[in-house]
Amino acid sequence: MTNWKDILALVPGSGQAPDFEACLAAFPRLELAKTTLQDPTYHQEGDVWTHTKLVVHALVMSEDYRRASAEEQACVFLAALLHDIAKFSTTVIDEVTGRISQPGHSKKGAIDARIALWEAGAPFAVRETICRLISVHQTPFFALESSRRGVTPEFTVRELSWQMDLHLLAMLAEADMRGRICPDQHKVLDAIELFRELAREDGCYGQPRAFADAHTAVSYFRGADVHPDYPLFQEPGSKVIVMAGLPATGKNTWVQRHCVSLPVVSFDDAREELGLRHGKNHGAVAHLAIDRAKELLRKKSPFVWNATNTSDLMRRKTLDLCFAYGAEVELVYLESPRDEVLRRNHRRDTSLSNKALLGMLTRWEPPLPTEAHRVRYLVDQPPLRDTLAPSREQAKQAEHFEQVEQQVVASPQRQM
Repeated sequence: MTNWKDILALVPGSGQAPDFEACLAAFPRLELAKTTLQDPTYHQEGDVWTHTKLVVHALVMSEDYRRASAEEQACVFLAALLHDIAKFSTTVIDEVTGRISQPGHSKKGAIDARIALWEAGAPFAVRETICRLISVHQTPFFALESSRRGVTPEFTVRELSWQMDLHLLAMLAEADMRGRICPDQHKVLDAIELFRELAREDGCYGQPRAFADAHTAVSYFRGADVHPDYPLFQEPGSKVIVMAGLPATGKNTWVQRHCVSLPVVSFDDAREELGLRHGKNHGAVAHLAIDRAKELLRKKSPFVWNATNTSDLMRRKTLDLCFAYGAEVELVYLESPRDEVLRRNHRRDTSLSNKALLGMLTRWEPPLPTEAHRVRYLVDQPPLRDTLAPSREQAKQAEHFEQVEQQVVASPQRQM
């Protein structure tokens, strides 16, 4: 299995030729890109691997890459290398027209990259920067087309600025466009430059967009018609801690240590009460847990919602319910290395097998800083600074690092 130090050694300096054979050895799934066709309307250069190499070459030859720190170069290089890793598994060919498409390849590619980098032991913050870039790498192409996403361009840059450094996203998007042959290349490059200008004008190019307070921010990101600079009054409600993380990452232990006086809503507890094995009659389990949560929300009582919440869809159901009752929500995400998770799970008294646990990775999406009033990431691994020295520029966007028991990566709310 490739380790993080080997992956880090793949990152070329500015203007240096990447070792593509070593890249293929480190990420064997990229071999599939050689036989993955693309729609010639957008990719006259040919298959996905040809496109990927052109993108990486355009990136490392760019002035932005030359000026980037070592940490930033690592993040954007690996995002470029892996940005289309899921095109093979998402390819659809229309039987009538023969048109080729890869719907959802960005989101799935982020998950595929996350799994590979987690298994290699990549630092959490670097890994998530890479994966978040992959998940939205085409957004700057059409961010100014409000009708395409149903939101304003300003919303797009503000939301994304809380999730990643828009300077890195624009760098990746430009390389993606320069690494292809298509008739609208100049038009899209102009759109990327306008994306940069909009972010600069709004004060979120290289740092999260400032908000009046955390409640205004989360309300805005959830669609409220509010302005970032003016605080939105917060009605009193429950204070809810929503746990998230793969099984066997220490969620129960954390709750027992830090929330001993709070009621706990737990799918595991509901499953045990109903006498069900993991994965059996999930509807009944969810119904019991949700009823208990609603009772506490109606009383405006504080409590902990302890569940895996490993995907955006799973969390959204929980968060939507909490916010519907006016709750103030703190998301606490825990993570541990792969081998440690499997060791702990094997030793636990649980009906969840390691095989089933690993199957959950196909929907693994850690929470984003925009999802709640506060998001904390408690990651059991060496701090980022032991692997890469953060640059002054990166530190602006990532006041992400502080020590709280394990490595804690704090969300941009802390910058307000």
